[in-house]
Amino acid sequence: MFRRQRKAQKQVKEMRTQLEPGSEVMTQFGLFGTIVSIDQENNRAVLELSPGNHATVHTQALSKVVQQDPVLQDDAVTDAERRDLDSYDGSAVPDDASSLDGVDGDRSAGGATAAGEARTGHETPEQTLERLDREQSNRDERDTRGPGGTTGTSDH
Repeated sequence: MFRRQRKAQKQVKEMRTQLEPGSEVMTQFGLFGTIVSIDQENNRAVLELSPGNHATVHTQALSKVVQQDPVLQDDAVTDAERRDLDSYDGSAVPDDASSLDGVDGDRSAGGATAAGEARTGHETPEQTLERLDREQSNRDERDTRGPGGTTGTSDH
């Protein structure tokens, strides 16, 4: 047996001894989780991926035991700090982009609508229909005049 193969087998055996409930592991396909239980007879391990979410994987899919650095644990946000951040009651974030400047594109850039009216707030659905009807009638009127502002009928 080659030295590389013996070294790899030794690493696998060492990792298998570290596989016990409570160990944080990474699978070969990149999932991180904490071992909940191991069934050595059937080669299955139950991982908790996030609170309440479990996955059953083959034990050979467990590629390594994740060692957390003590420095990272000190810098981690504690539960009390997380609750404090969750209860932050600062400025409200709107559910849509309507409060942002320039959302309406070209119409808001000039500060007026196509009909020349100043935009003072949001339109109701009824106002939108009225505005669209006005714009359509203006287009229809312009189309009947033809190019140059003359009527479409010509006696030439």
